[in-house]
Amino acid sequence: MIEFYFLTFYFGAIIGSFLNVVILRLPESKSVVTPRSSCPVCHHMIPWYENIPIVSFLFLRGKCSQCKTKISWQYPLVELITALAALFFIGFGYSGLSSLTVIFFKFTIFCLFLTHFIIDIKHYLLLDVLNLYLAGLFLFYGFFYHSFIFMGLGAAIGGGIPYLVTWLFYKLRGKIGLGGGDIKLWAALGIYLGPLGIIHNIWLSCTLGALIGIVMIAFKVISRDEPLPFGPFIIVVAVVQIFKPDLIASFLTNFIGF
Repeated sequence: MIEFYFLTFYFGAIIGSFLNVVILRLPESKSVVTPRSSCPVCHHMIPWYENIPIVSFLFLRGKCSQCKTKISWQYPLVELITALAALFFIGFGYSGLSSLTVIFFKFTIFCLFLTHFIIDIKHYLLLDVLNLYLAGLFLFYGFFYHSFIFMGLGAAIGGGIPYLVTWLFYKLRGKIGLGGGDIKLWAALGIYLGPLGIIHNIWLSCTLGALIGIVMIAFKVISRDEPLPFGPFIIVVAVVQIFKPDLIASFLTNFIGF
């Protein structure tokens, strides 16, 4: 059993290594398959033994073996988070062949969320291709577990309400309040969460974003006019809704009253 957990952990770390490639190249519209990874400073082609997830970073002491440029902590952290997620969803979640589809569905969704999260923080982008993958997976899952009315209403509310608010804000203030990626992400999430669930997500993510924004402005982490990526707040709430739905239900019941 220990061997199974170790293999699951390292399988997740390998997936995390691939996610790092996606995070680096996808915003620049580059292939995530070729060419091989190289140092962005000296262009040293990274051999396989310097590209072992987590281990190579520690062995190299976080520096390129040739030019000694520091390697971002993002790389081992993404690998570690994805490894722990694999251990949680696959290693501890496996309960028979009948649950394999659901287990890998949830792990894949988590990986897409993580990729979305980091790209938005770094580039202020919620890429259409990732939203389309999410929508496709949610449609596939919903085909077996939800009705078309449930999914359709969820998507319509998720995309429609934020779009309407953004349109009104633009007409009144002449500024775009939300990016198109945020609206498309809500539409995709609406397929899975349904009408009520996506309304909860919109309200909770806006509340969370406002609170974090106020705190960051108060402590002068950002200025009042500095933009704040909003996707991470949508994703954090969605992660809780999808993977710990009872927590959201308890919060809404005990503290909000609905």
